[in-house]
Amino acid sequence: MNDAAYDPDARVTGGWIAPLVSTVVTLPLGFFALLYAGLSPMACDSCNGAEADRFDASFEVAFPVAMTGLLVALVLLITAWSLPRRARHAARRVGFAVAAPLAVVVTMVAFTALLDTPTS
Repeated sequence: MNDAAYDPDARVTGGWIAPLVSTVVTLPLGFFALLYAGLSPMACDSCNGAEADRFDASFEVAFPVAMTGLLVALVLLITAWSLPRRARHAARRVGFAVAAPLAVVVTMVAFTALLDTPTS
């Protein structure tokens, strides 16, 4: 590409595609992650004693981690949409758009790893 012809302030015509694809993937993924995190206490409905105490202690740590991670994914998604549609921001927009659904996946892996689910 000729550097003299490259204008970093030129408007990019397809600048909305990456945030749109990310939105279509991130929002349903985030919804199901929120549903999973919200319904996970039912895994220990029949627990009692030490097993219930371990689960409650782990849930008190894991649930805020899940909510914070989902909030980070939402911020990444909003950032992907709010960047100006200029050539200089094209790579950043794609990067934020890719990072949003990955943040949801990483959040749910962390939530599942932190949660001490009952064995029986």
